[in-house]
Amino acid sequence: MVFSVIIPVYNRPDEIRELLQSLTLQTFTDFEVIVVDDGSDNPCRLTVESFNENLKVRYFWIENIAQGFARNFGMKLAKGDYFVLFDSDCIIPSHYFEVLNKAIKTRKLDAHGGPDAAEEGFSNFQKAINYSMTSVLTTGGIRGKLKDPSKYQARGFNMGLSKKAFEATKGFVDPNRGEDIELSIRLKKMRFRLELVEEAFVYHKRKNTWKTFFRQSYSFGQNRINVSRYHPNAVKLVHLMPAFFLLGWMMVIGLIVIGYWLPTFLFFLTAGFLVYGLWILAVFVHSTFINKSPWVGFLSIFTAFGQLSSYGVGLMTEWVRKVFRG
Repeated sequence: MVFSVIIPVYNRPDEIRELLQSLTLQTFTDFEVIVVDDGSDNPCRLTVESFNENLKVRYFWIENIAQGFARNFGMKLAKGDYFVLFDSDCIIPSHYFEVLNKAIKTRKLDAHGGPDAAEEGFSNFQKAINYSMTSVLTTGGIRGKLKDPSKYQARGFNMGLSKKAFEATKGFVDPNRGEDIELSIRLKKMRFRLELVEEAFVYHKRKNTWKTFFRQSYSFGQNRINVSRYHPNAVKLVHLMPAFFLLGWMMVIGLIVIGYWLPTFLFFLTAGFLVYGLWILAVFVHSTFINKSPWVGFLSIFTAFGQLSSYGVGLMTEWVRKVFRG
């Protein structure tokens, strides 16, 4: 068997149904599916077992150990030569495994990561979130578009590694705090070939509210610092950009107050408004063009602004905690 698909799930039976349904439509079918129900109060056993006739699927319920270790649990039981990891809120395009199989063979990959995209049927809010998570104007393109695919750090919602790589690394060492990035860095340090496979994308159907999206972005900032506890060089300049973004607009607010009393600061205030104004305009135009919707473009201004700011707060908060507590 070529592939083993590992899917951790927690209280999301409807999502797992959509994901499994998409797997029944694959053009390349030499794979098994292992669903690890990570301590759900609302188990999805019946949902999974309803696909027994269409998929080679196994279901396991375990006490809650968090998604990183739940993935390890599934990989230890896998029979394939290459393990593919999906989050339960993903929908898999029909060509995914055909594309991935070709990439592994032609590029001699030991591990891979793939990007996420928004399907046409997603809500405007989901499309705005997807834009914020993938645009060059927000994440710098590091989540899915790189000139050098070997620099990619895979994300757990869409990544994979060979059985050999798993046995050498023992999988995830942190249950749920940037564990995917930590594993990516460790794979490369151990000389395994991990690259972005841009064509192996998934439709990531994030079911966020404004509050949960910003909270998630906050945790992503924390996670980057957490990874640096394992790998001191994990934080690069690009990862600090959200913190600079946050500090920048806070300075603009401060200049509004100072400029009232000290007119000499009005030049800096004007410059700040110009920089952030141009960025807001660029986000609106770019998202509108990509999504073919001015409303999505408008929402993207707020999702992008909130995402960068929340990430920045999380990163700086965790950095302070690391400095004083280790």
